[in-house]
Amino acid sequence: MALNRRAFMLSAAGAAMWPRHSRASRTITDSAKRTVTLPDRIGRVFAAGSPASAALYVVKPDAMVGWIRAPRGEERPYIAPAQRDLPALGQLTGRGDTANVEVVLQAKPDLVLDFGSVRDTFVSLANSVQERTGVPYVLIDGRFDATVTAFHLLGDVLGVPDRGEALARHAENLFARLESTLASIPTEQRPRVYLARGSEGLETGLKGSINTEIIERAGGRNVAESGDARRGIVNVSPEQLLLWNPEIIVTWDRNFHAKLQKGDDSLWKDIKAVRDGRVYLAPTAPFGWIDGPPSVNRLIGLPWLANAFHGERFAFDIRNDTRAFYKLFYHVDVSDADLQTLVGRF
Repeated sequence: MALNRRAFMLSAAGAAMWPRHSRASRTITDSAKRTVTLPDRIGRVFAAGSPASAALYVVKPDAMVGWIRAPRGEERPYIAPAQRDLPALGQLTGRGDTANVEVVLQAKPDLVLDFGSVRDTFVSLANSVQERTGVPYVLIDGRFDATVTAFHLLGDVLGVPDRGEALARHAENLFARLESTLASIPTEQRPRVYLARGSEGLETGLKGSINTEIIERAGGRNVAESGDARRGIVNVSPEQLLLWNPEIIVTWDRNFHAKLQKGDDSLWKDIKAVRDGRVYLAPTAPFGWIDGPPSVNRLIGLPWLANAFHGERFAFDIRNDTRAFYKLFYHVDVSDADLQTLVGRF
């Protein structure tokens, strides 16, 4: 994630306007090994970025003070009514324009929460915002490998340990199922997968990126290997794509998917995944199943992908399992019509 340095510039006068917490407090250690003093009760939380916003909504929606951006029309049916109309406040981390810290102050949060990377850059941002505002700032590791621990920590931080435990148990059971399935599938027999981003499909995430770790976790092999230590999002040439010749293509861009379905694009029509009809369009509401953001929302995309990659070896009932996940994670009972809109193409 890129950081917008305007996000933590705050005048001393502005900082002085914010009262320090005087009520009972407690101390926690976040994922970056920072010791943070929290008020005993967390009632209002400002999410620093999109991954944190999704995680906060899942774990404790009534603590949200706003969204990074307002939910779009197609996303609203999959968000609980009490949170649909919360204001758009922007973000402190991530790509594009962000909120400045004055917005944080105006929201009067008990906590600023970030979820994702805990690299030094984000630690510095957390420390700066916390020092300038007096609002405690907690970093939670958002990698798949840290998911179970993250849910327990989120439950503790937000004062809902039972909720954190229920979500951690779901993730733990899912990972155990996956490990059991993949143990019987040698690496060389796992499908070679390309994640196609954007309307042209020529942007992807390199192997090892948080944006594509779901591919390996679901038992695929990401064709986008850099040969060095690079990670993140890159542009791909048509020539490179033809050399990779992936067996499966995954996208969440509807226009790009529709173009491939027509089968008349000279670049894509000779690629094995297109010839074999193994191009998968991931749902995106209210959050992406694959990415967008790379947060706890990916826990529905993980079994969906594992089923797409390995078929009946990893069972996934697209309708019933989706309903159950949306109830547990997103606090909604999905209607037949909304379920059809979300997954009716499968």
